[in-house]
Amino acid sequence: MPVAAIKPYIGEVKDSADKFHGAQLLYIGWEDHLMFCAPFAFPFPPVMRFGDIIEKVLPGAFGEHPDFAQIDWAKAEWFKSGKPFSPDFNKSLAENGLKHKDVIRFRTPGLTGIKGSCS
Repeated sequence: MPVAAIKPYIGEVKDSADKFHGAQLLYIGWEDHLMFCAPFAFPFPPVMRFGDIIEKVLPGAFGEHPDFAQIDWAKAEWFKSGKPFSPDFNKSLAENGLKHKDVIRFRTPGLTGIKGSCS
């Protein structure tokens, strides 16, 4: 149900981009893996290469899951705000059009959690 504010919001936004010392928040979630019930929030510099997230960050975040070692990143399906998204792993976050507090999710075809349970 939509909610309409009866008056303008007044107050300081506590998580605006200027509070992150040049970094921006990027939320990343893994579809069909409810062992991770919500996207993780990471502070990344906009110049960071998208491929560095795959190679250096996601193993620490999702690597304990038994499916993680089986991921074929060339087949992963990416979504930004629920719509298909095709990141270029060799370009920066900014060059991929990612901004502060964007949410991206990835789906790994054929991998649906522990024994197919989506967990």
